[in-house]
Amino acid sequence: MMSDATQVVVVGGGYAGVLAANRMTKRDDVAVTLVNPRPVFVERIRLHQRVAGTHDAVVDLRGLLADRVRLVVDAVERIDAAGRTLALASGGTLGYDHLVYAVGSGSADPSVPGAAEHAFPLASLEEAERLAPVLDGAGRAAVVTVVGAGPTGIETAAELAERGRSVRLVCGGDLGPYLHPKGRRIVAEQLARLGVDVVAGPGSLVTEVTADAVVLADGRDLPSGVTVWTAGFGVPDLARRSGLTTDAVGRLLTDETLTSVDDDRIVAAGDSAAPSDLPFRMSCQAAGQLGGFAADTVLSRLAGTAPAPVAVGFLGQCLSLGRRVGVFQFSHRDDVAKGSVLRGRAGGRLKELVCWSTVQQMVWEARRPGLVTYPRAMGDPTRARRIADRSAPEAAGATQPA
Repeated sequence: MMSDATQVVVVGGGYAGVLAANRMTKRDDVAVTLVNPRPVFVERIRLHQRVAGTHDAVVDLRGLLADRVRLVVDAVERIDAAGRTLALASGGTLGYDHLVYAVGSGSADPSVPGAAEHAFPLASLEEAERLAPVLDGAGRAAVVTVVGAGPTGIETAAELAERGRSVRLVCGGDLGPYLHPKGRRIVAEQLARLGVDVVAGPGSLVTEVTADAVVLADGRDLPSGVTVWTAGFGVPDLARRSGLTTDAVGRLLTDETLTSVDDDRIVAAGDSAAPSDLPFRMSCQAAGQLGGFAADTVLSRLAGTAPAPVAVGFLGQCLSLGRRVGVFQFSHRDDVAKGSVLRGRAGGRLKELVCWSTVQQMVWEARRPGLVTYPRAMGDPTRARRIADRSAPEAAGATQPA
């Protein structure tokens, strides 16, 4: 490789980061480095299977990365945008010409009293590894309370119940808030078949967690042998503590080409990106597309052409309900659920296909950079209007109090 090659560093080896790193190898004059805290890729959408013992949920990163991508197993402590260097946890530094910020997301710090001390989050490999032996030690008779009825909560409850656990799913509102009412009914029916006690409605918000119970807003005190916390995700604070502009959650604020509003040498992808302060739903579905677009933005700049605006489109949300069945909730391109639902064994097979393909597309991109593409027409047709609405003076609060 040429010594004067353009140095592109990708921070984060998740769905967005791996695909972005592989795509950057389209140019022979680019040297690509991926920095990740561990040498494995974590299949985030299979972590519920890891705690249930039905899948490892990890893949060796070297098997997913193109040969030309250098892997550095380390964590980034700070980004020095002015100096174009990264401070690493190991004490070293790493320089870059262009940076792809793809640090992903993790568990949000719970504000509910007792949750941090007594509940077990499930958004990272380390959290899954911590939870698994606790479940084993609690015994089959212990009630497992899963808090949060999004995809992680639903899938975890179903997976554990199918393995013979006594499971309660505390929704804190609606079961599967993303789902169309038809999809919600189907999920509720399957959870009932598996023996999951679903606690939903306005009174089901958890207000306190103790060592052996969860307390709800309506005053109920529900016994819990193990409490699993899946209510909400947060993002690492790397961008914020590096002095870069973020949204309220901590995602890197970018324009519609995924370029940081502070520095055109930094682009963002995946769950940690907030284009136009209107981020996409945190999901592997969006992350893969954003990883490709982030790489294309850098490649366009290297070629001297204007980067294209991002055009992410959604197909729906898929849920495994144990190992045999599943649900695919179809959606409009703007991520609003439709009444169309694929259920049962067909839904389960489609869910497995999605899990397989999210990993396989990285392999395809490693072998032939640029192969994984999405038609621009697939993008959200309402996004430009929603961005305009948010930038209107009345929406932005242009009139400030004296």
